[in-house]
Amino acid sequence: MSFVRVDNRLVHGQIIETWLPFTHARTILVVNDDLSTDFLRQEIMSLAIPAGVRIEFLPVGDLLGFLSRNPLDAEDALILFASCRDARTAYECGFGFGNLNLGNLHYAPGKKQVCPHVALSKDDESCLDFFRDKGVRLDYRCVPSDPQQLRSV
Repeated sequence: MSFVRVDNRLVHGQIIETWLPFTHARTILVVNDDLSTDFLRQEIMSLAIPAGVRIEFLPVGDLLGFLSRNPLDAEDALILFASCRDARTAYECGFGFGNLNLGNLHYAPGKKQVCPHVALSKDDESCLDFFRDKGVRLDYRCVPSDPQQLRSV
């Protein structure tokens, strides 16, 4: 199965320097409605991608269609969502996964800090409860070398 991560920064240094080597992914799928139509931000993010790694920017609702037209090897892709809601929408549309890495969700007023790199809104908590109820394993790690932090919301 592909590696699925929620990180509101999407493509950034930790993705390129740690998660790509850890996952051995040859494809990055950035699944976010806003970014899928923001060609300037796509171009900027694409500049950091190493040679030999493919990057695609997709609206959440197009993920399954894309995967059906472009089958990937079982562990070929690193799939990035900007929010828990985007990951849940994709899951409810039929994109199943058994593990969800929570890499970074910035603090904002009204959010509860649950670990140094993850702050959850009520909506985030509801989404993570949904995943837990579906048997999805929630992994709170910024980088692969961090110890896995598996927790309930």
